[in-house]
Amino acid sequence: MAQQRALPQSKETLLQSYNKRLKDDVKSIMDNFTEIIKSAKVRAGESLMKLVSDLKQFLILNDFPSVNEAIDQRNQQLRALQEECDRKLIALRDEVSIDLYELEEEYYSSSSSLCEANDLPLCEAYWRLDPDTDSADCLSAPLLASPEPSAGGPLQAAAPAHSHTGGPGPTEHT
Repeated sequence: MAQQRALPQSKETLLQSYNKRLKDDVKSIMDNFTEIIKSAKVRAGESLMKLVSDLKQFLILNDFPSVNEAIDQRNQQLRALQEECDRKLIALRDEVSIDLYELEEEYYSSSSSLCEANDLPLCEAYWRLDPDTDSADCLSAPLLASPEPSAGGPLQAAAPAHSHTGGPGPTEHT
């Protein structure tokens, strides 16, 4: 009878050991499955990131309509800037032309009288100073003077003020 009792007790221990091994194996399987899922999530995330990167690269390199649109917009901006610069240059050219015409007119009208009186070029006659003035006056208002006191005294500087609107000269340029 003792043997019969020992057998069921050993069966029971054996069943308990099987049960314990089963629980341990199931727990191990669950842990492994959880790690596989985590690893799969990481790999899936990395794969998704790579896919997004590839799509971006594809769109950047192969999206010709949007690239062409950006180029067209930049061309329009640059053309508008060029037109604005051209308008400003034309206005500046017109102003300089008018001023040059007025200066030439003044030069040619005053150079004949200066050359007859002194036989000096206009620039030399203009900057030649009166011997009676001091150096402080000559910086603020240069006077025209004859090179010799016997030539008749200082010349009058002809400096009429011309306005751009009423003065002679080119008013329209092509």
